Amino acid sequence: MTLLALTDADTQQVVRIVLLVGFVILSLSIHEWAHAYTAHKLGDDTAKSMGRLTWNPIVHIDPVMTIAVPAILLIMSNGTFVFGGAKPVPVDPRNFKNPYAANALVAAAGPISNLVQAFVFAIVWYLSIRVWGYQQHELLPAVLKLTAYLNVILAVFNMIPIPPLDGSRIVMWLLPQGMRPGFAGLERIGIFIVLALIYMTPLGPEVFRTMLSLNAQLFSLVGELMGLLGL
Repeated sequence: MTLLALTDADTQQVVRIVLLVGFVILSLSIHEWAHAYTAHKLGDDTAKSMGRLTWNPIVHIDPVMTIAVPAILLIMSNGTFVFGGAKPVPVDPRNFKNPYAANALVAAAGPISNLVQAFVFAIVWYLSIRVWGYQQHELLPAVLKLTAYLNVILAVFNMIPIPPLDGSRIVMWLLPQGMRPGFAGLERIGIFIVLALIYMTPLGPEVFRTMLSLNAQLFSLVGELMGLLGL
């Protein structure tokens, strides 16, 4: 299929994928910025000195996880599913007064930023339908709703308490000191453990149910808030 041979449906699908990839890259950039900003506020300027305290996607892009993986997943799923990651923000715990507690706060900032973004995208989705007159199936509201959903996925997935995911930093803070080195050692194989647990145990369906529940609550909350505002 060449660009010259694209039908209207094909064109809309290409635009949908481009918009989704763009929004996902922005969401990942804000996620990493939140890590860097929190670290900066707590006394570590490692990320700031490397130019990572910014929303500029270019400095956060990983060619494989930020571009290739999301694009491939979008194409393979016909534009209905995407996942990816950005370059991890460097953090030097030695600059914190309380390294484990500070690391936990820095880690939590990323998923929290995704939940905030999900809320913002859900509000814009609501406005696009109720105020701007779009139909739910049209391109803009469809992309906005899916982007909100994907931000919830990013938040929930990153809070799984297994290294190297953000949730593990919070667990590390809560663990007894003697257990921390062994737990940290899982980081080299942690992502494989996460994938195995998701695909081979009840964790996968449970995570999926959590994401569906959070998304339902998100859009319900947005609807109630907009209703209170008379929109």
